[in-house]
Amino acid sequence: MEYKTPYVIAEIGCNHMGDMEIAKKMIKTAASFCEVDAVKFQKRCNRELLTPEQYNAPHPNPENSYGKTYGEHREFLEFSKEQHRELQEYCKQWNIEYSTSVWDLTSAKEIADLHPCFIKIPSACNNNIEMLTWLCENYEGEIQISFGMTTREEEKKVVDLFEKEGRAKDLIIYSCTSGYPVPMKDVCLLEITRLIETYGNRVKQIGFSGHHNGIGIDVAAYTLGAQVFERHFTLDRTWKGTDHAASLEPDGMRRLKRNLMQTREALTYKSEEILPIEKVQREKLKYRKQ
Repeated sequence: MEYKTPYVIAEIGCNHMGDMEIAKKMIKTAASFCEVDAVKFQKRCNRELLTPEQYNAPHPNPENSYGKTYGEHREFLEFSKEQHRELQEYCKQWNIEYSTSVWDLTSAKEIADLHPCFIKIPSACNNNIEMLTWLCENYEGEIQISFGMTTREEEKKVVDLFEKEGRAKDLIIYSCTSGYPVPMKDVCLLEITRLIETYGNRVKQIGFSGHHNGIGIDVAAYTLGAQVFERHFTLDRTWKGTDHAASLEPDGMRRLKRNLMQTREALTYKSEEILPIEKVQREKLKYRKQ
C-alpha cells in the first residue's frame, strides 16, 4: 500500500456561533498553531432545506439554540455568500485552503461561484441527486462526500452517478458514522477497508470523517488506507452548540496532524539490513562470542 501524505481538514462548521471574528480566529489558529491543510464551514439555505414544520419547530436541545425555533437558530448561525468570500480571502492570508459543506442546491450554486478547491457534501445530503448532478456538471473542483447513515445501495448510486458524469476521479468518499460524539464501538474502522476494496480504483481517494473523542484511532485509519481526514474543530468544547462536544480543541488538532505526519514518516521498510543509526549501537552492543 502506498501511504501518501495525510491531508487534514479542520471542520469549523457552525462552531463559530455566528460570529465572523470567532470564525477568523479559528482560521488563524488552525493554520498557524494546528498546521492543518484546510478549514471547512457549512452553507445552508434554510427555507429550501427545511420543511415549514421543521423550520418553525423548537430546537430539540433548547439549551443549544440561538433562536426561538429551529429555523431561527439555523439562520443565526448562517453566513452570507459575501461573508464566505471574506472568509475565503482570510484563508488565503494564512495560506490555508477554504472550503464549505453545502446542504442544498442554492448553497451549492453560491459556494461553487467562489471556486474553492473542493466542496463537501455531508452525509445528510448525499442522496440529493439534483444537487450532486448540478455539481458534477457545473463545478470544476474536487467533490467530497461522507457516507454516514448511508446504505450500501445508496453508496453505489453516488459512485455510479459520478462515473456516469465523468467525475469519479474528482470524488473523495469518507468512511463515517453519524453521531456526536460516536463511541468507539460504532466507529467501525474496517469500513475504510471495505470502501477501498469496493471503490478504491474508481474514485480519487478514501477519507475518514471522525466524530469520536480523542485522536488515537485516526492513526489506525491512516494505516488502513484513509488519506484525507476531517475532524470537527472548536476553540472551546464547552461553548454553546451541539457540535463542540465532538470537536477537537486546538492542541488536539495540532497533535492529530503531528501524529499523522510522524506515522507517514515511519511507515517505511528499512533501506538496508542494518541502518546507519544501528551500526554504532551494533559495534557497542552486539554479542560477540569469545
